Amino acid sequence: MTLPTDPLAELRRRVSREEINALPIRRYEGEVRVIAHAHELAPALADIRQETLVGFDTETRPAFRPGESYSPSLAQVATARAVYLFQVQRREVAAAVAGMLSEARIVKAGVGVADDLKSLKKVIEFAEKSIVDLGLAASRAGLEQTGVRNLAGLFLGFRIPKGTKTSNWSRPRLSEQQIAYAATDAWACRELYLRFRNLSLL
Repeated sequence: MTLPTDPLAELRRRVSREEINALPIRRYEGEVRVIAHAHELAPALADIRQETLVGFDTETRPAFRPGESYSPSLAQVATARAVYLFQVQRREVAAAVAGMLSEARIVKAGVGVADDLKSLKKVIEFAEKSIVDLGLAASRAGLEQTGVRNLAGLFLGFRIPKGTKTSNWSRPRLSEQQIAYAATDAWACRELYLRFRNLSLL
């Protein structure tokens, strides 16, 4: 599958499941830090504050019973150097994420961000700024599929595995598979933003 070069003339509108499954799997291979306590925040925030763009996503423990729901367990933030997984069940950690989301200087790029923000506001209040929803940008460009996996296939040429999406994200100690999955989603959002910007889709 070739990547589009001209966003108006050659932009593909959709990708089939078979095409996605034929793509090579990619996972984020850089540094990942899980932030569970207040004393772990400073290095992560120092890195994030150097950025004008981060990838952003959240994970929530799945609910399988009618009427059952949970608040977000994790907020993922990808910089050019690392991905930080903030365990937002702790209020001081959630407050740090809220501060980052309220920072106008830093663009936060994700897919389906409105739902992520709505869920996070059940944990802590904030007024978000400089949010870019890549799914909405793709829809405005005429794409029929706007999920992060389809967008990664179309624009980045790789497949994101999704095996741990419905795992228990509220566990105090995340598994290696959970960490890799969560980091990859945030990293892919940052990479997609850069690709969209190059294609003048933002």
